[in-house]
Order: sequence, then C-alpha cells, then structure tokens
Amino acid sequence: MATCEVCGNEYDKSFELIAAGARHTFDSFECAIQAIAPVCEHCKCKVIGHGVEVKGQFFCCAHCARSATSADVKDRAA
Repeated sequence: MATCEVCGNEYDKSFELIAAGARHTFDSFECAIQAIAPVCEHCKCKVIGHGVEVKGQFFCCAHCARSATSADVKDRAA
C-alpha cells in the first residue's frame, strides 16, 4: 500500500505518476488532478482536457485564451 500525497489515504490501488521527472503517488485521479493539472490563466479552473497554450500560458479553452490574450484561437481545427 502507498499513501496519497494529496489526501494522505493509504490505498492498495494507489498509482504513481511521473511528471517533469518527479514521481508522485495518488489514490485517485481526483487527487492527481488537484496536484498536477495546470490552472487556466483566465478563469482559474483546472485544465484537465487538452487545453490551449498561447505564448507559454495555459487556458482551459479557446474562449479563455482569446479573452486573456486577444490571440486568434479556435476550439476546432477546420
């Protein structure tokens, strides 16, 4: 068993995640998201999908990217 680094739960189904060369242990995806997911520069929500990156800033969607940067960003390719 391992201990989740976010909530402290000892769980027999915990898992390890390696991000940027650092090893992390979590008991759920919820805890992993809270610890690892980037935060949208505009609305401050956790970016758990593909998100949008503009000039090194992360956004949850094209709307937030456009609102914060005035970049011509679209949610769909076409």
